[in-house]
Amino acid sequence: MPDSKNGKLGRHFCLALGWVCVVLGIIGALLPLMPTTVFLLIAAWAFSRSSERWHQWLRQHARFGETIRAWEEHHAMPRRAKRIAFLALAASYGFTAFIYGPFSWAALIGGVCIAGVALYIAHIPVLVKPSEQTAES
Repeated sequence: MPDSKNGKLGRHFCLALGWVCVVLGIIGALLPLMPTTVFLLIAAWAFSRSSERWHQWLRQHARFGETIRAWEEHHAMPRRAKRIAFLALAASYGFTAFIYGPFSWAALIGGVCIAGVALYIAHIPVLVKPSEQTAES
C-alpha cells in the first residue's frame, strides 16, 4: 500500500508542477527575457507522468505543440528557436552587464552560466522538416 500512496502523491506533485510551469511559460511568453519553452517542456514532462489528458493538450497546442513534439520525438530544436534562444541569452547578458557593469560578479557569473547554456543549445540538433530534406536532396 505505501507504494500506491507514494505513486498517487507523485502524480499529484507532477500535475501541480506541470501547471506551475504552464503558468510560468505563459508569463514568459508575455515578458521579455523570461523563458517560455523551457517551462513548457518541463510541464510536458510532468504531465506525461501525471495526466495523459493534459500532456496531449500541451502536445496539440496551436502555439507551443510543435516545439514540444519536436523535443519529445527528436530531441531537436527548430532553427528559428535556436536563434531566438541565442538572442535571448545575449540580451540577458547585455542587460546584466549594463545594470551591474561588465566586470561585476553578477555579470561574470551570469556570463559563465549563459555560456554554458549557449554551448548546450549549440549541441542540440536542428530539427529538419521532411519538406526541407527533399529540397536539399
